[in-house]
Amino acid sequence: MAKALIVVAHPAKTSLSHHFADHVEAILLPRTVTVDRLDLYKEHFDPALSQGEREGYYSDAPNLGGISKDAERLTNADTLILIFPTWWFGMPAILKGWIDRTFAPTIAFDHASNFGPIKPRLTNLKSVLIITTLGSPWWVDWFVMRRPVRRILKTAVFGLCAPQAKFNMLSFYSAEKV
Repeated sequence: MAKALIVVAHPAKTSLSHHFADHVEAILLPRTVTVDRLDLYKEHFDPALSQGEREGYYSDAPNLGGISKDAERLTNADTLILIFPTWWFGMPAILKGWIDRTFAPTIAFDHASNFGPIKPRLTNLKSVLIITTLGSPWWVDWFVMRRPVRRILKTAVFGLCAPQAKFNMLSFYSAEKV
């Protein structure tokens, strides 16, 4: 059975992001998909990478701090759906912190020897879907800013940690007018 992890990063329960999460979950459930929904604000996720976690990046036993449950949720999923607003052409700090802390060595990647590329560990991940809202019109994201959130997630995060995963991004522009 397929396992989907939906990660929502918006503080307002009445937001378009939560509406999209509800809709995605409703679509997946009848399709015999096990859905695990992680609401970062509801769970009071601490986005700050601790000194111990960062120092553990290069040790034989990384300090997984308080993220072992989230790491398990991530590594068990074959589909990952991130739903969030784009603020100032970036993801919310709580989501960036979740990635900083959860996409850690031994979970999302292994360090390579001799300064080579990292070795991906999220090999179970088959599909990544990003759903984001933006207040700006599409042309500002595409032509002025050159789609920074998409570039970071597709290339730097999933391109390195789950290169086999199919990546899709749905951006809803001028969303404040919806």
